[in-house]
Order: sequence, then C-alpha cells, then structure tokens
Amino acid sequence: MTTSDRCVIVASSAGSYEGKQGHTFLAGISRTTAGSTQLCLHVMELPPATAAKPHLHAGHESAAFIVSGEVDVHHGPGLIHLDRAGPGDFVFIPAGVPHVPVNRSPDTPAIIVLARTDPNEQESVELLDIEIPEPARI
Repeated sequence: MTTSDRCVIVASSAGSYEGKQGHTFLAGISRTTAGSTQLCLHVMELPPATAAKPHLHAGHESAAFIVSGEVDVHHGPGLIHLDRAGPGDFVFIPAGVPHVPVNRSPDTPAIIVLARTDPNEQESVELLDIEIPEPARI
C-alpha cells in the first residue's frame, strides 16, 4: 500500500491483537494497516494489577501517552529505575532500553497510547528474562 499521496484512516473496528509483551493492543497505524514506513501507533489497555513482560525495542524509540490510570515504569539495566506516569503524562523510551509498565491499581485499567519508530509493530520487541523488582511485582 502506498500512502505518499493520501491519508489513511484506520477505524477502531480494525480489531486487536495479542502483543509479545503479554497484552491486547488495539490495531492502529502500522505498515500492515496503513502502509506506514517509519512508525506505528496503537492503544493498549493495561488491566488492573497486571504488568507487561519485561522487554526492549531494538533499534527503535518508543513514546507513550497515559490517557487514564497510573503506570509504574521500571526501566534501565536490570529495570533498576522506577518512574510513575499518570493521566496526561508522556513517557519517552530510547531505543534498546529495557522497560516494563506495571498497573498497580487493584481496580482501574490504564489506557496508554503507544508510538514507536518501527512500522512493523512487533518486529523489534525483544522479551527479556528479568524479574520485575519489588514492590511492583504483581
């Protein structure tokens, strides 16, 4: 699909998919859905009291916008750093940085808009065999 001369609308009815990170994503912009050549954009609902699988995106930067809920973001070598992001916050993740989002709320899902410089969506996802540090282990 060539998109050099037109916009592409990906309807919310385009469906969802299970990501390597362990959660369901609403299909958004990608090479497959829109013919994108340099980015992907999608939405993830992180259910209450859950964490994604620790991972990194080799060679690709990522950004997140927290629509609702709160997310603990463990990041860096061994996931040694911890920051909390809430509604309206933006998170930048440099290429190759290990990270894992954790929703510690017992009853509120976190809705997150995610963007990455990988148009193939799941191709750059590398799962890591790293324990999520306490106290955020779910």
